[in-house]
Amino acid sequence: MNIPAVNSTSPDTASAGALFIISAPSGAGKTTLVKLLMARDAGIRHSISYTTRPARPGEQDGREYHFIDISTFAALRDRGDFLEWAEVHGNFYGTSRSWLLDEMRAGRDTLLEIDWQGAQQVRALIPDAVGIFIVPPSIAELERRLHDRGQDSAEVIQRRVAAALGELRHVGEFDFVIINNDLQEALEDLAAAVRASRLGFARQRARHPETFRYLSAC
Repeated sequence: MNIPAVNSTSPDTASAGALFIISAPSGAGKTTLVKLLMARDAGIRHSISYTTRPARPGEQDGREYHFIDISTFAALRDRGDFLEWAEVHGNFYGTSRSWLLDEMRAGRDTLLEIDWQGAQQVRALIPDAVGIFIVPPSIAELERRLHDRGQDSAEVIQRRVAAALGELRHVGEFDFVIINNDLQEALEDLAAAVRASRLGFARQRARHPETFRYLSAC
């Protein structure tokens, strides 16, 4: 059995913590699926992004997002506090650099809900991050869900649908694609993608170095 010895300085063993990036166009069901996944998988920490958009009904500061004003966001950005940041639908979103890297170094799995632009930035810095893209079964279904959600005007919904067409062009940049036609089936697919990612060679070697030390001697 020819298995390379563990090298603690190599990129794929620098951290045992996995990073899952979940992206989707607005209305595809990403938030619902992430909440359900987090409820059944205690091994994942949810990274709370910073945003300048107003809180929606039922949202709480520090739970869904850290809600801040534009000047505070700009100060954090200019200080280099964000691992990634992007402007989406006229609002700014950013991910805390120090919190995320500390979690990964401690061996804890983390999950990011970010758009494709943020996903590109993060994966350029953390190449072994696992990208999961959630898509609706059709654009017509996406538009129906946005209407049924009752949170946006007809004009905003049309802008979101137009933006979704652009976002969906980036689906090929992700490792897994979940088609959210049936919520329970999509949840099982999402959980399966997470589990499969944890079982990859590099991740298993980082998490179980003692096992791989004896395997390297076989």
